[in-house]
Amino acid sequence: MIDNITARLRYCSSLPTIPGIAMRIIDLANQPEVNMTQISDYVSMDPALSAKFLKVARSPLYMTRRTATNVRQAISLMGTHASIMIALSFSLVHSMRIQKDKEQRHLELFWRRSLIAALAARALGEKLGYKKLDDLFLAGLLQDVGVLAFDALMPEAYETISRRALTHDDLLQAERKTFGAGHDEVGYWLLKHWKLPDYLALSCLAYHSLSHEKDAMSRMTACVAVAGHIADHFLHPGDPQVKRVATQTALECLDMNEASFGTVLDAVAARMPEAEELFDIRLLNPVEIDAIMKEARDLQTLRQLSKDLELERGALRDGLTGAYNRNYLDNVLQREFELASRNTWPLSLAMIDLDHLKNINDLYGHQVGDAILVAIVQKVQSQIRPDDIFARYIGESFVLVMPGASREHAHKVLGRLLESIGNLEHAHDRGTPIKITVSIGAATHMDGGTTFERAEEMIGATEAALLQAKHNGRNRISLWQGH
Repeated sequence: MIDNITARLRYCSSLPTIPGIAMRIIDLANQPEVNMTQISDYVSMDPALSAKFLKVARSPLYMTRRTATNVRQAISLMGTHASIMIALSFSLVHSMRIQKDKEQRHLELFWRRSLIAALAARALGEKLGYKKLDDLFLAGLLQDVGVLAFDALMPEAYETISRRALTHDDLLQAERKTFGAGHDEVGYWLLKHWKLPDYLALSCLAYHSLSHEKDAMSRMTACVAVAGHIADHFLHPGDPQVKRVATQTALECLDMNEASFGTVLDAVAARMPEAEELFDIRLLNPVEIDAIMKEARDLQTLRQLSKDLELERGALRDGLTGAYNRNYLDNVLQREFELASRNTWPLSLAMIDLDHLKNINDLYGHQVGDAILVAIVQKVQSQIRPDDIFARYIGESFVLVMPGASREHAHKVLGRLLESIGNLEHAHDRGTPIKITVSIGAATHMDGGTTFERAEEMIGATEAALLQAKHNGRNRISLWQGH
């Protein structure tokens, strides 16, 4: 970076700054040994941060088997390192948005891209088995922070070039031409100035180093770089070049195949509603998400299923749909039921049944019916948490096991599934597409005073709720009310 830009950054009074609580959390992040008490003490000093922290601990993004009722429990469930990264994500975003969002709507795209990139980095890490997913989330969130610094240095000039730039690459080239440096270098300097860990500062350079430093990049840096391209794909869904670059970089830099990349896009889209609520920002409208998910589903044919699914299929998976099979369901339900009973944490169970499958098979043939079952399974699997278990029960009936999910949370999740499945239409060669609906019955153990003696009783209650949903007209959810 040229010297005059560095000097201006050092003495810029309007440069984004870190609030006191975030500074203390950064100090903890740089300490080799840190304990839960230190983190909870710092987080608890900020009521707004405490509320956000508890909310994210209970969300599908991070939810474990137990529900946290205070900051200390949340940190205990998520671990010290993950807690530091999550707290930093919220405190930094909150402080920077307060400082920079005053009547500056041109920064809206910056925040949308940052949060989508964060979700994408986390989803990529999850798919690749990376352990520190929250590091990836924060790195994706901060990779373009140099944009905020430029906007503080020369707001009028920067607003002009940012409005003219059609793509992220256009913006970088305009910055270098106008100011002699790009937001990648400025962001790297800023995060080093804040004394954040080096790997977070390097994330600012990742996206723009991808074309000529692929072999030298770490796995984490590559995830962050690819996440930036995924964000571009979501923000410019109609641009085939952007889509091609996003797919190609994932395949080349992370050794992914097209099916695996499609599951990552599904995961990002599925987590957007929760992220929008947590960070108080609108990312995309439903029409844009549906268009991108249609493209992602095109990548996920049965012949392109990734190798890890193929390895599981023989013993654990249903041969047609790819959901877990009945034997696996019986074993895992018994295990989760015993864990919930012993530890007094909630367990929710739902039975999902395709409406009128017999009529579909009679009218259009069993191949069409089978294809619809596969589509439903793919839709559900793209929206549930990693800890949830989705299995084929019998015929057109499936069971969703949700460890740690309260009755209220389960109802919210099932409502989203009912709506998203209801938006599915199956095209065929005999006229109007087939509208797909399901009926859902659900029961919860160890919540609101409701308990069951045995897992079999819980299954029975769930079946009874399903029958009630069908009796009431189908395409609805019925919750078991007890006796």
